[in-house]
Formats: sequence, structure tokens, C-alpha cells
Amino acid sequence: QVQLVESGGGLVQPGGSLRLSCAISGSAFRINAVGWYRQAPGKQREVVATITSGGSTNYADSVKGRFTISRDNAKNTVNLQMNSLKPEDTAVYYCNAFYYSSGFHDPKVSWGQGTQVTVSS
Repeated sequence: QVQLVESGGGLVQPGGSLRLSCAISGSAFRINAVGWYRQAPGKQREVVATITSGGSTNYADSVKGRFTISRDNAKNTVNLQMNSLKPEDTAVYYCNAFYYSSGFHDPKVSWGQGTQVTVSS
């Protein structure tokens, strides 16, 4: 099983920056992709950014050019650098991993507990 723990959330003023980190532990046959999702009050959870095992990245249109997802293999973390933050970025941010547990016949998904990001003056 893969476990995910997010950190780095907090309160920031509009235009500011935050860096979220997702610590990955446990074992898996292969981790295919790790992503950051967010859920604002009264809204559905939405994908923010993803990174594959090959290093390919994808971003929601709303964060392109402001957010950067990256992987630190030495620390076994996936990070989300968030710049030029806007009030509409306020949400609980979740880390997600899609992986194969014991082989390609055994796909699984894990979620972290979430970290609150509040953008407000």
C-alpha cells in the first residue's frame, strides 16, 4: 500500500506563493502517476496538476503558468509550487497516487488527508 501525507498549506495574501509537499511512503509494484487535486466548499473535487512516472506533467487551465508540479526522487516527494495565488485558489488540496500494488493486475488509488490553502487579504 502507498501512503500519502500532504504539508505546506496555510494562509497567504493574494499574489503570494506557497509550496505544498506530498510525502510518499509504502511499497508498490509501480507508481504510475501522482497528482494534486483540490476541493473548495460546495464544489466538486477537481484535478490541479499531475505528473507521471515518466515525468510528463499536466495542469488545469486555471493554474497553468502559475503552478508547477515536480518530483524529488531523493526525498520521495511530489511538490506543488503555487505562485500568483488568487482567492479562487482557496481549497483543501489533496495528493493522489495511481499505482499498481502487486502487479499490473492490481491497480489502486490512494489519497492523502488534505491540507488547507486559504488565499485572502
